[in-house]
Amino acid sequence: MECTVNWWPASGMAFAAETGSGHLVTMDGAAEGGGRNLAPRPMELLLAGAGGCTAYDVVLILKRGRHDVRGCQVKLTAQRAEQDPKVFTRIGMHFVVTGRQLSAAAVERAIALSHEKYCSATIMLGQTAELVVTHEVVEG
Repeated sequence: MECTVNWWPASGMAFAAETGSGHLVTMDGAAEGGGRNLAPRPMELLLAGAGGCTAYDVVLILKRGRHDVRGCQVKLTAQRAEQDPKVFTRIGMHFVVTGRQLSAAAVERAIALSHEKYCSATIMLGQTAELVVTHEVVEG
């Protein structure tokens, strides 16, 4: 896996990342840090990446189990250490999984497998942060 990050000096504190798969992501800082608040912060992208990683797993596990999953949303909240390095210390993840006749047990199992075996991002972040995971199943 590769990624190249370039600073845009004229922008203050904005950066562009080009991923190994050829996609671009822009990041920026808050005004008080020299940025212009034109894009997500790097740590916000880290949190979003963890949410995307685990949601991907949950959907894939449910589909492979032949469950009729129709939607998966993860709402994330994070707390950070007050001192540098300001690592995540607590990450809340609330899953809302929608489908037809989805059992709570199947959803719980998919989430557990993601966090215990498959999701590199949440397993890595779990080394410094307490992961608090909740979920609900919605018929639809």
